[in-house]
Amino acid sequence: MRLGVVDVGSNTVHLLVVDAHRGAQPLPATSHKIELRLSEHVTDDGHISGEGEKALSGFIGECLTVAEDQGVEEVMAFVTSAVREAPNGEDVLARVRDDRGVDLQVLSGEDEARLTFLAARRWFGWSSGTLLVVDIGGGSLELATGMDEDPDVAVSLPLGAGRLTRDLLPGDPPDPDVIREARRTIRKRLAGDIRPLAKAGAPDRAVGTSKTLRSLARITGAAPSSEGPYVARYLRREALADLVGTLGRTTAAERAELPGVSTSRARQLLAGALVAEAAMDLLDVERLDICPWALREGIILNRLDSMR
Repeated sequence: MRLGVVDVGSNTVHLLVVDAHRGAQPLPATSHKIELRLSEHVTDDGHISGEGEKALSGFIGECLTVAEDQGVEEVMAFVTSAVREAPNGEDVLARVRDDRGVDLQVLSGEDEARLTFLAARRWFGWSSGTLLVVDIGGGSLELATGMDEDPDVAVSLPLGAGRLTRDLLPGDPPDPDVIREARRTIRKRLAGDIRPLAKAGAPDRAVGTSKTLRSLARITGAAPSSEGPYVARYLRREALADLVGTLGRTTAAERAELPGVSTSRARQLLAGALVAEAAMDLLDVERLDICPWALREGIILNRLDSMR
């Protein structure tokens, strides 16, 4: 069957259309996305602005049109931290439902971590043993570990690259003292919540997903996307430590010139690098294997598993 998944994240709204059958690998048919940046349409009191709501509704309409044109049989649409945490999030979802006739499902942070873990497990297989999965989004950081398809531990922390850039890293580039304070804050927040993961023991394989980690890996020498999804790609802690210093001294425009970095995400790349470095340090991980599958694929796989 042909499935469509609409993912409303803090940075982008993304429609992925796949040909999917139970027991078979989902094959991408087409995708459609826009850099909506909902996190930038949030008022001082945390509400999603009228402009942000209008833009969201309009793009959901575009996604539904594309899905219809592509012969999609079922559309699954979900929202993550940008809408989940907004005081008027439920009202925004209700108006989008009235305007577009689609019910956007709210995923909890733990659900995000678990579904992303499922995708990574299916990609790397049982031979990988116990997995640790790190996913850095725009609004939150998801961590999960376990030896099955459902992780033993799954946590979500408000340490997304977009959120931290907005809250902790003003300036282009930020002042060195600001960067040092952001680094301390990130590590204190992370250290206070990773005990369950540390107690779970050392993983056999550590995995990174998300655009942020793919970009960091590309800058540090991983193969470009043009070489396809099956090329092994890594992010090493030693190379990342060197990169953090470089990113802290460059402007967003200069970062956008680096391989694998889009103009729209260049500004928040420093925050993403600080989070990645902190997670790798505190969890004692030397290398993250980059997984091309993440939350959207996890949603699809979970849906296929529920089919008789």
